[in-house]
Amino acid sequence: MSVRSTGTPRTEVIADAALALLAERGMRGLTHRAVDEAAGLPQGSTSNYARTRLALLEAAVRRQAEREADVLNPAELPDPAAGRDRLAAGLALALHRYLTGDNRQLLVSRYELALEATRRPELRAYYDAAGAQFREPLEALLRAAGSPAPELHTLSLVAWCDGLMFSCVAGSYHATAPALEELQRGAGELLRGMLGD
Repeated sequence: MSVRSTGTPRTEVIADAALALLAERGMRGLTHRAVDEAAGLPQGSTSNYARTRLALLEAAVRRQAEREADVLNPAELPDPAAGRDRLAAGLALALHRYLTGDNRQLLVSRYELALEATRRPELRAYYDAAGAQFREPLEALLRAAGSPAPELHTLSLVAWCDGLMFSCVAGSYHATAPALEELQRGAGELLRGMLGD
């Protein structure tokens, strides 16, 4: 399972290999030696970059956030003035991208890291900071869309998205991703409840 690609910085190759291992083997399968092998690098390369397991996990969380930003891209969400339907369509598109193709494995690595952060307070800060880069723009968007309780509505929207993604990747709905239209309808219903008609 070599993830090495020409021209990619070594730090990125190592972090990508760590994420691939987390998705494939879980937390127990993440070792410096396994990352070297998965990345197609000489033994000891990962240790030179991330001396400790915590440093390797922090690198994985940072890379996870970078890759999730490419998939979810909060900047792509429409202007709140465009209306609730456009906002629902933007959310649905981001979710659909996440639930199809290789991005499903990115969710599995996220769940592994989230669980590890519950057991490692020192990793929690990295994980929470990564999550804030998605939560804060979403809260600003809901505020601009007229939410009377943007913090609470952000929590509800994030919980709905996270629950849907978990169910469709690791839960009982894992076999089939919802169609884009279904996601848009669900997001629209949730936003209607928050923002009214």
